[in-house]
Amino acid sequence: MRILVIGSGGREHALLTALSRTSSGEHDLHVAPGNAGMRATWHDVAVDDPAAVTALAREIAADLVVIGPEQPLVSGVADALREAGIPVFGPSQEAAKLEGSKTFAKEVMATAGVRTARAKQVTEPDMVKVELREFGPTFIVKDDGLAGGKGVVVTDDVREAVAHAKAVIEGGNPALLETFLGGPEVSLFCLVDGETVVPLLPAQDHKRAYDGDEGPNTGGMGAYTPLPWLPEDGVQRIVDEVVVPVAHEMVRRGIPYSGLLYAGLAWGDEGPAVIEFNARFGDPETQAVLALLESSLADALYATATGTLADLPPLKWKDGYAATVVLAAEGYPANPRKGAEITGEGLDDSRIVLHAGTAKGENGGYVAAGGRVLNVVGTGATLEEATKVAYDVIEKIQLDGSFYRKDIARPAIDGEITVGPSR
Repeated sequence: MRILVIGSGGREHALLTALSRTSSGEHDLHVAPGNAGMRATWHDVAVDDPAAVTALAREIAADLVVIGPEQPLVSGVADALREAGIPVFGPSQEAAKLEGSKTFAKEVMATAGVRTARAKQVTEPDMVKVELREFGPTFIVKDDGLAGGKGVVVTDDVREAVAHAKAVIEGGNPALLETFLGGPEVSLFCLVDGETVVPLLPAQDHKRAYDGDEGPNTGGMGAYTPLPWLPEDGVQRIVDEVVVPVAHEMVRRGIPYSGLLYAGLAWGDEGPAVIEFNARFGDPETQAVLALLESSLADALYATATGTLADLPPLKWKDGYAATVVLAAEGYPANPRKGAEITGEGLDDSRIVLHAGTAKGENGGYVAAGGRVLNVVGTGATLEEATKVAYDVIEKIQLDGSFYRKDIARPAIDGEITVGPSR
């Protein structure tokens, strides 16, 4: 099968690695635009240009196109590919509004009866402070558009909340104010084909930049899977109470969902409640989850793309745990430093080191080209073993000014995360 993966980040590198490792046959892998560490044929294309991506898929005679980032989805790339008769893993432009418009997602959840935070959209800067009086003491302010995972501020400082909301509005998007959802967070990826839903393993992301959940929100500094503290029926509850009702509602609206639906949730006293939806694989959870997949990823994505997910055999997973740790560039997330040389062992081992923001330097080595530079993935029989593998590798990588969290999965390992009994 000839597969074209669209994107250049760690999520896309994880997809390529899993496609090459878990397959029912040899695959000819292509990527656009890709990054320096990806082992695939690279192509230069504007990923948010539907006509350009379709032309490339035709040129290489792709059997399947897998769209990684959110921007191509909300730009209608999947629609153009489907119109051309090319199987594509990724939702339509209308369905991708589950991520592209948080207000739309709230409307869908309200109709479907899915638990989520109370929210209000604000479009006038002068109204921000007035509307925030209905929220708090912990303020959640979101960019009601695409923000690359960095458009959310969670704070108890009303001045910070006001400043972020005004900046969002002045930048051209509405701001969404939300009530705070308590409880540990869960990320669940689900393959969705209309009303058919197939969950992957549950994971937990670490969003804050520094140890102890300190510092600014980021696109993610590390993740682990599965979750030893999640109730035994936790995944099924999320599927039954969140994903299936949303999938049914999308069908009812005439915009059936096809692709990967990422549900970011808080597990509170009443069970799961939705924080956000993403219309694609999330980063960095993708790296950890796919590291444990034994079934053919290509078969699963192709079945979703061609409307045959219901016929796919149950997914098989390796025993044990996986964890991924992000190496971030100096200044991330506000102003990451680019161009610094990356050295150390294992940089070419795509089973463990997944490139995200890297490029080839003048001397043939790797240099930083983004905020989250690398992801190091470890697996093991226990969660502690998995994180040790990742840290043993990341400690040997040198990048001036870079940093990484030293406590990925530590609260789970130490038994500090608990939830109430499942009903």
